[in-house]
Amino acid sequence: MQVQKSFKGESVYGKLYLVATPIGNMQDMSSRMIETLQKVHYVAAEDTRNTGRLLDYFDISTKLVSFHDHNSRARIPEIIALLKEGNDVAQVSDAGLPCISDPGHDLVKAAIAEHIAVITIPGPSAGISALIASGLAPQPHIFYGFLPRKKGQQKEFFESKKAYTETQIFYESPHRVKDTLENMIEVYGDRRVVLVRELTKIYEEYQRGFISELIESIGDAPLKGECMIIVDGASEDKVEKTEEELLAEIDFLIETGSQKSKAIKEVAKKYGLHKSDLYAKYHK
Repeated sequence: MQVQKSFKGESVYGKLYLVATPIGNMQDMSSRMIETLQKVHYVAAEDTRNTGRLLDYFDISTKLVSFHDHNSRARIPEIIALLKEGNDVAQVSDAGLPCISDPGHDLVKAAIAEHIAVITIPGPSAGISALIASGLAPQPHIFYGFLPRKKGQQKEFFESKKAYTETQIFYESPHRVKDTLENMIEVYGDRRVVLVRELTKIYEEYQRGFISELIESIGDAPLKGECMIIVDGASEDKVEKTEEELLAEIDFLIETGSQKSKAIKEVAKKYGLHKSDLYAKYHK
């Protein structure tokens, strides 16, 4: 067992600070984030060009060290050595919280193994910030980050998650969003979904609807900017139903005043089914 007292007691080692950075709007930088980047001896950055612009904006002259997926194996021992020499190091990603879509987690594990204090300097988080404004249930939720790129792997991934009741958060490249939604609807059915673009920036946009509606809305026009897809978890109402039960529910809705097309659409959405498939079952 290991106990860390971050700000009490003394150590000859430096501290590893995990510092959040803005996800688009520089004004989201807190005074504590700025102060930490000013006082540490080194900043380990995913992209030194991006972080360099951030440091210049706030007139911070701390030395930058590159730290990304392609050099992390060699860089981690070097950063640990700096920390053991008594240097404080801040690790940052290009945007938001570090350690999520960068190799920071491996650095944290290495620091903990050497009894080096690891301290979070909290701030912006794209996934959580988008979730709370999405309109979908914020709790419970699961954050997955980027999805597999290949169609088969992506659909296999969705198959393994389709029964999860938690709201699911994904990052996606703008040119792959439509294909991803098409793969998603094949596996999940037509669930509620929110597409978030350019969070905190001037072109910030939320598209809320069902997966089929977003696919139609996107059409052939390519999206631009940084994108997130937030999708409803599996509802406990969306249990497996026999064909007879589904058709009986449609009949009931029609008998109680609904139009046939509206009744089919309502049942399809309720159970996460394709409207066209249900329509074909009803008319065979």
